[in-house]
Amino acid sequence: MQPIVFPGLGLEFTIDRAAFSVFGMPIYWYGIIISTGFLLGLMIAVHEAKRGGMDPEIMMDVTLFGTPAAIVGARLYYVVFYGNFNEILLIRQGGLAIYGAIIGALASTYIYCRVKKISVWKVFDVGALGLIIAQSIGRWGNFVNQEAYGGLTTLPWRMEILDIQSQTRIAVHPTFLYESLWNLLGFMFLLWYRKKKKHDGEVFLLYAFWYGLGRFWIEGLRTDSLYLGSFRISQIIAAISVVASVSIIYFLRKKAHRTDL
Repeated sequence: MQPIVFPGLGLEFTIDRAAFSVFGMPIYWYGIIISTGFLLGLMIAVHEAKRGGMDPEIMMDVTLFGTPAAIVGARLYYVVFYGNFNEILLIRQGGLAIYGAIIGALASTYIYCRVKKISVWKVFDVGALGLIIAQSIGRWGNFVNQEAYGGLTTLPWRMEILDIQSQTRIAVHPTFLYESLWNLLGFMFLLWYRKKKKHDGEVFLLYAFWYGLGRFWIEGLRTDSLYLGSFRISQIIAAISVVASVSIIYFLRKKAHRTDL
């Protein structure tokens, strides 16, 4: 159990990855943190549904179907680009990709809304607030696991950890912290903007823009990226998210403007 040190800030943490055990099976902090983010995100989504006059049970149903879809999507995304399908069921060994989880959850939500004849954009708007705060909290699971960090740096907020391959301590960018703070700022922005939106779907599209913008930059600092040829896959998807979200918002507003004429 190696300490996590922020020498420039005078901080040091020694955290066992397992919080406790149940019948001999370890319960990891990573899972606890992810679950905490998930539950808080759900609570916020339910609250937003009530505030907007939507039946909160819709968000409960969306979560019920979206959770397994997100897990499957996260694992499939990882093994498709990692290239080892023999380990597809070994989730406890790690290997889940957030973009795969988002894609899986969005796909199941879209299908649910179409079947129930509910506005997809309204549900996406409500879910975006819960999703981005869940992501902000969930990144702290990477902190406990000492993973998803960036390259070497001498910045005052550098994080010193043990590099498994070289068995030496290195000072790196705490990219988990960058993304957590970026998402927290995004949550506060969306919370403010939701009362000013002109069309359903804008909150979700701004979420896609905000997250994609931050992820593109942060992914460039990381050392554990999945690649497609010489390109980082997450950066490709992030760029697509930014361009697509801005384009769709422009299209919706232009369409509404023509209707008002």
